[in-house]
Amino acid sequence: MNRRTFVSSALATGAALLTGASRLAAQSAPGPATGPFKLGYGPHPGMFKAHAGDSIIDQIKFAADQGFTAWEDNGIAGRPPAEQEAIGRALADRRMQMGVFVAHASFDEPTFAVAKPEYQERVLASIRNAVEVSKRCGAKWFTVVPGTVDQPSPKMENPNRYGGPRLAEGYQTANVIALLRQCSALLEPHGLIMVLEPLNWYRDHGGVWLQHPDQAYAVCKAVNSPSCKILFDIYHQQISDGNLIPNIDRCWDEIAYFQSGDNPGRNEPSTGEINYRNVFRHLHRKGFKGVVGMEHGNSLPGKEGELALIRAYRDADNF
Repeated sequence: MNRRTFVSSALATGAALLTGASRLAAQSAPGPATGPFKLGYGPHPGMFKAHAGDSIIDQIKFAADQGFTAWEDNGIAGRPPAEQEAIGRALADRRMQMGVFVAHASFDEPTFAVAKPEYQERVLASIRNAVEVSKRCGAKWFTVVPGTVDQPSPKMENPNRYGGPRLAEGYQTANVIALLRQCSALLEPHGLIMVLEPLNWYRDHGGVWLQHPDQAYAVCKAVNSPSCKILFDIYHQQISDGNLIPNIDRCWDEIAYFQSGDNPGRNEPSTGEINYRNVFRHLHRKGFKGVVGMEHGNSLPGKEGELALIRAYRDADNF
């Protein structure tokens, strides 16, 4: 399951946001067995659809009833403003944090690495739009994927369309930092944070410019803004680098957000090789108060799969 799938799925689910009565009562809901989770795990639209129905508001209610204290919606920027506001109200009413949405993500163009005016204008327009979306839904963070490297990728449909020689790596890095500084200047007056997400080349996103936590750390240090931080996606970093806890520690002062997902499979904790109880315990001991976005699938379908997911997070949160 990749970022495009999450965004398109979220937008499809949004059509039912304000329709239908609550289906929460008497639907075999497991109930908040031990109260709120220790960390701010954030489900996403569709994750509890079998129990709560199509309405995102009902899904938020269901998640809150199970002890979740956050919510993540990658595709909220593409929803009508009224839906964004309704989601924001539903979360505020339950004292749930709004997690990230995707403000800008390019998977087949070097939108940051190559200093073309058309790329820069597109990126800055998406950041300005993200400011308005954040106001409506109560978000503090949003995701930025700074495009591809200036080099043909196996996943590019037409790798020769850019023309000209490939820029050296240092020039690409300088271009990325310069554009991120422009983005930060737009965000700092609002107290908002774009989080840069390193993605793996090996399974999901071959060709993206930002791949590794040390790379993201160096960029954030160079940008030197409270509005430019790291989204540490544990699934991606297990594939790209491993060594999760040491890398988290080295990047700690620049990390603002986490996402979860086990590997292989990109489903809930306990379905793959990552010891999520140890990782979550480590985040808790370090005092992390933000959101851990649940950017993954359910390993099983229907209500059974949703209950298995909740149990998996209860187990991983049991430290």
